[in-house]
Amino acid sequence: MNRPSKLSQLQLRVSKEEKSAIRRAARRAGMDMSAYVLSRLLPAPAAALQEAITALTGPAAPSFALAEINSLLSGFAAAELRQAVAAAPEAALSPFLANYVAAMTETACNMHGLPVPAWTRRIEALPEPVFGSALPSLRLYLLTHSPAPFRRRNIFIDSSVGERV
Repeated sequence: MNRPSKLSQLQLRVSKEEKSAIRRAARRAGMDMSAYVLSRLLPAPAAALQEAITALTGPAAPSFALAEINSLLSGFAAAELRQAVAAAPEAALSPFLANYVAAMTETACNMHGLPVPAWTRRIEALPEPVFGSALPSLRLYLLTHSPAPFRRRNIFIDSSVGERV
């Protein structure tokens, strides 16, 4: 992978104790101090996506984590997306959330013309349909307008990767 040339410098004032702590952390991570600090400030696409997916297991409403995953997937360039979705999510997700993440991943890959990662095919579709609205009058609309990756997984929503409701 081509790495951009580094032509700028950033100076950061830290105490001796902070510098020693950063040096120790970088050594434990097997990195030099600059690479370590950059990895913490600008995480790699795969790490950022895994972190957002792990947030789905937390106490907060999943809608916030799904919105973050949406932002990441829609903001990645093709090469970043390929790297970010290469590995299956590490977090243990409910069947609904696993299907939702897989459908979002498929949609993002389709938008970039990338092959869909194999791990998405190993996630079984939901046995019962889940609708993005409790209003019965919207079900026909959702059935006919949901993106194909979501429909295949029995999830019926109105918007997808890169879109907001």
